[in-house]
This record gives sequence, structure tokens and C-alpha cells, in this order.
Amino acid sequence: MRLRNGTVATFLVLATFVSVSLYTTWQTQKDDEVAGYQRELQSVHERLLLLETKSAQRSRELASVLHGLQRGNRSNDGAAKREKRVPLVGGGGVAVVPSVSGGSRGTAAPREAEGPMGGIFYYLPHLLLLPGRGLAPAVHLTQGRMGVSVVLGVPTVRRAVQTYLMDTLASLTQELSPNEKRDCLIIVFIAETDLSYVNTVVEQLKKGFQHELDTGLLEVISPPVGYYPDMGSLKQTFGDSLERVRWRTKQNLDFSFLMLHAQPRGRFFVQLEDDIVARPNYLTTMKNFAEQQPSDEWIILEFSQLGFIGKLFKASDLNPIVEFFLMFHKDKPIDWLLDHFLWVKTCNPEKDAKHCERQKANLRVRFKPSLFQHVGTHSSLSGKIQKLKDRDFGKQPLHKAHPNPAAEVSTSLKTYQQYSLEKVYLGQDFFWAFTPVAGDFILFRFHEPIRVERYLFRSGNIEHPGDKLFNTSVEVLPSLSPDSGKETLQDTKDRSSKYLRTEDGFFRVGAFVNGAAEGEVEQGLGPITALRLSIITDSPVWVILSEIYIKKAAR
Repeated sequence: MRLRNGTVATFLVLATFVSVSLYTTWQTQKDDEVAGYQRELQSVHERLLLLETKSAQRSRELASVLHGLQRGNRSNDGAAKREKRVPLVGGGGVAVVPSVSGGSRGTAAPREAEGPMGGIFYYLPHLLLLPGRGLAPAVHLTQGRMGVSVVLGVPTVRRAVQTYLMDTLASLTQELSPNEKRDCLIIVFIAETDLSYVNTVVEQLKKGFQHELDTGLLEVISPPVGYYPDMGSLKQTFGDSLERVRWRTKQNLDFSFLMLHAQPRGRFFVQLEDDIVARPNYLTTMKNFAEQQPSDEWIILEFSQLGFIGKLFKASDLNPIVEFFLMFHKDKPIDWLLDHFLWVKTCNPEKDAKHCERQKANLRVRFKPSLFQHVGTHSSLSGKIQKLKDRDFGKQPLHKAHPNPAAEVSTSLKTYQQYSLEKVYLGQDFFWAFTPVAGDFILFRFHEPIRVERYLFRSGNIEHPGDKLFNTSVEVLPSLSPDSGKETLQDTKDRSSKYLRTEDGFFRVGAFVNGAAEGEVEQGLGPITALRLSIITDSPVWVILSEIYIKKAAR
């Protein structure tokens, strides 16, 4: 019996010894693995920081080489307008598209405006095989504006269902004051290489925003034909379809090209999208928020919580950011890469995730309320419906009130529910009507003739941005007509040469462009009896008038 007990005791001692030995060995291996992972992460962190330093140096060197190549390729007459003739699809003739040196008035783009794009060659080596190194934009409409406070970047691509670009630009430009328009640059990047399509968009922009192009507020670029590499061999990752992998890879390349082009043009750069609306005073708000930061350590100021909308960067930070995007452009979406860039900048791999998030919060500062709202429904990714809304944007007013002169208002349009013309004229609500047809009108007949200094009519609102007036003229009726024998201008010839006169005696003094009509009324017309909005052609949509301002001239 004692022998059996001794055997059991010996077995238990041996089992305990073996268990302790195995646990000690396993724990030692686990500690070694953790230490190995930490050393590996630290090594990656150090290599990325070293690569960032080297890439910045390489960018400067390649930019210098590129500058020399571009200088050698330019003609001696750098200010002369150059054009590319692009065959139209279907053999319908030739479209004329300004080249990189051709502004909207033939003004040459300054050399500095082309940006330090040297780093692109390392990650997109196929560009070295293209004429001119494949960096000069295929289309470049510019007045060469430099040294502004804020550059707004608006990339746009072909959408299968609906485009929002014109509404986006209308919102961005209409919410700028005259001083802000002089201290800002909006760059539209048409991210397509089909030049017939690019030319179509350019013509739309010229039609809707010619004044902004002429003054230098708006600039248009498109990538060179060979800019994008072969996307057929991309690796599918994160469960994304090949189509989505191509889409996100192209987006990385699009944003990189736009950022590098914008980098030397201003102090700050704001990345936007082509399907947004902006809050009033958005530009000054962003500028003031950036200038009031307690330190200069921040990398991103966020003015929207959605995607890549409203991201403000210091122009001096764009080169390393783009270098990082290009380094991993095939691997991950742009918003993930931006987060990884912050991780490399500030996170310690030996600390936990919470510590890393606290560190990144010092580099990524959020402003509330949001200054931009996403309004697009049909994504640029074919077939994707995206109804994202920024909850921090808040509810915006659907109309804007102004004091208007006493008048009797009338319209041939059929009013929808309670949204009457009287309410918008008095500043109480917006006017909403069913689809206009040619010949419809909106009439303001003043109680007594007045001298009108200027007028402003804005159609559509933030909830229904597409319900706008199209092909609609602004007309005034002088209190003294030419038929009365008394002249309201110096002579009838001068009057008829400047303004088109309708059969019932009205003079056309303006028209709606991108849903708005704004202008001054020649004081030589004398007192005005009535002002009329005349719809010239049938409209495809309902119409909203959200703002009416008729300003009387000071006596």
C-alpha cells in the first residue's frame, strides 16, 4: 500500500514538473514573439520615417530636373495661347482644348503653378516613358493666380446617372464675399483622360462660370492621357471587388495629382468633392480656425465628418502626404492611408491603441458645426447609391429674407401647396411651383415707379438644389416708354443696342446662370414700373425661388 502511495506521489511530482516546464517554455516563446513583433513594428516605423526624409529629398531633386525639362520644352512665346485639337467622338469635327500653357484668355500658367511633382516618377515610373514625362495637364485653363490664402480642390469624374459639379461650384462661389473671391482659388480637376468628355465639361464650365474663369477664381485641369498606370493586375484586398479596387486606386492617384498641382498656389489647401453644398462664410471660418490653432503641430483640420470632404492641410505638408499616398496607392483607400500617415507621424508602436488615438487627435482637429454637406446620391463608383448626410451640418435655412419695395406680385406658374410667391417676396418662406414651360413669367409690379440699383434672384435651396430656373431672363419696364416720345436714355439707338426690347416694352437686363441672376440696372433707364422673370424654354424640373432682393437706388 505504501509502495502504491509512493508511486502516485512520484507521478504527481513529475507531472507538476513537466507542466511547469512546458508553461515556462510557452511563456518564454510568447514573450519572445511579442518582443519580436515590437522590434519589427519599431523597425517599420523607423524605415518609414527614413523613407519620408529620403522621399522629400528625392522630390526636390526630381522637381529640379522636371523644371529644367519643362523650361526646355516651352516655346519662347510663353504667353501666347496654345491649343490642342481633339477629334470629337463620332467624327463630328474637332474640339479646341487649351493646353497647359493656355489660360481661359490665353494667359500662360506660371512655371511655379505646375507644382513639385517629382516624386510621382518613383512610384509611377511609366510616366518617364511618356512625352514630356507625362506630367503636364492635358487641359489647363488658368489665369495663373498665386499666393492666395486658401486653395479649394474639387475633383470630378464622369458619373453614369447624375452630375452635381455645376451645383457644387455654384454653392462654393455664391457663398464667397468679393474680398474672399480675391483671396481664394478653386481648382476643378476633371479626373478623366477621354478628352472629348473633358472638353464637354470645359464648355459647360465656360458657359456657367466664364466670369470666375476670367478673374482667376476658377481654374480647370485634367490629367495627361497616360497618367494612370495599367490597372489590370491590381491585387484584390479587404474583400473588395476588382472594380472597387480600381476605383479606390484611381482616387488615390487623382487626389495626389490635384494636391501636387495646388501645393505652390496658396497657404492652405482644402480637399472637397463634386457633390456638396457649403455654409455661408465657410472660407473665412476655415481660415480663422486654422490661424487660431494654439500650435503649429496639426496636420489636418476637418470641416466635415464625411469621407474626404472639407479636409484642410497646410500647403507645406502636402509633399510628404502625397508621397505617402503614392507609396501605397495600390493597397488601401485614401482615408485609410491618411490615418496611417498620422500613425507614422505620432504613434509609438510600444504603446497601446488608446494612446495612439490620443496622439493622433493632436494632429487631426475637428471643427463643428460642419461647413459642407454631402448632397450626391449616385456615387462615382458605378451602381453605388450613397445617401450619406453629415449630421453636424445642421438644418440650414431654405430661404433668405430681404427688404423689398412695395409691389404687387403675380405669376403664371402653378404654386405647390402653401409655398406662394408672396411669401418669398416678403421673406417669410420660399416659392415652389410646378414645372415651368416657355412663356411662363413671374412679375413684380411696383406700387409706384422706383429706380432700381441692383437685383438678386436665387433659385433652388439646400434640400432641393436642382429645382432651379433655367434659360430665364430678367426684364424691366421703364415708366417712360420709347413710344411716348420721351427718351429714358440718351437716344433710342443706344438703348436698343444695349438691351433687347420685348414686344410689350420690357428691356432684358440679365439672365439666370446656374440658378441665380444678379446684376445692376442702368440708371439711364430711369424709374422702373415693373420687373419680370420670363421663362424662355420648357424646364425639366419644378422651380424654387429661395431669395429675392430688389434694391432701390439711393436718391
